[in-house]
Amino acid sequence: MSWTTLDQMDLAGKRVLTRVDINVPMENGVVTDATRIERLVPTVRDILAAGGLPILLAHFGRPKGQRVPEMSLQPLVPALETAFGCDVMFSADCIGAGANAAACALQAGQVLVLENTRYHAEEPANDPTFAAEIAKLGDIYCNDAFSAAHRAHASTEGLAHLLPSCAGRLMQAELSALEGALSAPKRPVVAVVGGAKVSSKLELLGNLVEKVDHLVIGGGMANTFLAAQGIDVGKSLAEHDMTNTALEILGKAKSARCEIVLPSDIVVAREFKAGADSETLPVNACPSDAMILDAGPKTVARISTILDGAKTLIWNGPLGAFEIDPFDMATNAAATYAADLSKQGKLISVAGGGDTVAALNQAGAAEKFTYISTAGGAFLEWMEGKTLPGVAALSS
Repeated sequence: MSWTTLDQMDLAGKRVLTRVDINVPMENGVVTDATRIERLVPTVRDILAAGGLPILLAHFGRPKGQRVPEMSLQPLVPALETAFGCDVMFSADCIGAGANAAACALQAGQVLVLENTRYHAEEPANDPTFAAEIAKLGDIYCNDAFSAAHRAHASTEGLAHLLPSCAGRLMQAELSALEGALSAPKRPVVAVVGGAKVSSKLELLGNLVEKVDHLVIGGGMANTFLAAQGIDVGKSLAEHDMTNTALEILGKAKSARCEIVLPSDIVVAREFKAGADSETLPVNACPSDAMILDAGPKTVARISTILDGAKTLIWNGPLGAFEIDPFDMATNAAATYAADLSKQGKLISVAGGGDTVAALNQAGAAEKFTYISTAGGAFLEWMEGKTLPGVAALSS
């Protein structure tokens, strides 16, 4: 798939409607984590440098078509000004006379942010009339919100059909990283998939076994696969009703010549709490009154060996209960090993998903990965092989 970038657009003197994701955490009206805002800086900077006038479109929370004061974008203006290093104007609506006046008054070197698009029920409905009203405010549409690209909303999909369109720098980076990891990867390819439930990642697993050479499964999901193979997992989190599905995935992987890697040793405890007494055992020796909370060192050594021979890694989800010490060992060790290989230029590593980013940050490995996606649902749907409406609308 190919898409138009900012480099291919004549932006001089043009109002550039730029869809962004600034759905950031706030406390008492102040942004507490500006990471998503900071990742927009290259796009805004390049539009300004090319003589364009950036007009930001975004949602915040789920106001469901109502004007919810706590979900206004106005409190974000100071954080946007700090990140962009310029004046940021604000319009109390994203359509209508007020928004049009604000767009017309925008001066070179300034940025305009329009109020929450989801204050209008027509936004998630992808209403064409609503999209046309927004389109009146600009000359070019730039989508820099990959994290919202799995939604066919007016500001993420509809606008792309009404104006000359392109991908912003963050969208471009996301697409390049994911295309390189799944569509045309350097082989061998390894995927690490963790999490609590197989049922929540069925499509993901089904797609990956046909595209990767090794699939490492961790967390509660691994327990389900172990139980499906007749291994006693004690009181561990496992979906015993997913036995047939797990066996089908194992069969599909075998046909596709994809090696499924499950724990060979386990860390178990009787209590799910920090510092709980634990022991490392062979995978088939889980006591009936214990829970499997992490993979053991032999499993980590096996994963490390696989990574040594790999060229591409896709990571989604932890290998154990990483939030609680000492059950973060496997995730930390494997992530650190992958990060070091990436830093040495031996491995292309792409990771994404909420728990994934938190786990890699905790391990101190995130900065060394080739690319970390801030997208949640969009990242997963891409990995599942689904077409993302916001991306498809930009394809050229």
